[in-house]
Amino acid sequence: MSYQGATGEMSAIWRPRTEVPPLVRPTSSVRFVAPGSVTGGQFGLFHWEMQPHAGGPAAHFHRTFSESFYVLEGKIRLFNGREWVEGTTGDFIHVPAGGIHAFGNESDDGAAMLILFAPGVARERSFQELAEIGTSGRELTAEEWTELYARHDQFMV
Repeated sequence: MSYQGATGEMSAIWRPRTEVPPLVRPTSSVRFVAPGSVTGGQFGLFHWEMQPHAGGPAAHFHRTFSESFYVLEGKIRLFNGREWVEGTTGDFIHVPAGGIHAFGNESDDGAAMLILFAPGVARERSFQELAEIGTSGRELTAEEWTELYARHDQFMV
């Protein structure tokens, strides 16, 4: 999508931090800084904070969107489909659609990163559902996990 006008337009979107409450989980929190609903579906941008030893999702891939991770602080283990690498402040990894990846915090300190995905699919619902399951203590069967992940274009490896 490109702009074809000659004079520009007043279309910027301002979202102060106070208007983006975090979704808090026991080991992490996420702010949906710029979900696809805000960016016209062009991309999504989330701010992810992890407690020490928070772990993270196992290796997986997405069919319909890419994901990029930019480490803001701390040490985040990133799986690039071949090996685990230790990402520190300023490190970046881009995972195209279909690329196997995973991440987690195994360190004794907290960590934070930005997650950018494109196009801007509604990823926030996936994180909300996972938080609801964790909070409720509900146990899912293997089939229920597979269905939940597939509904959100996440396929475990």
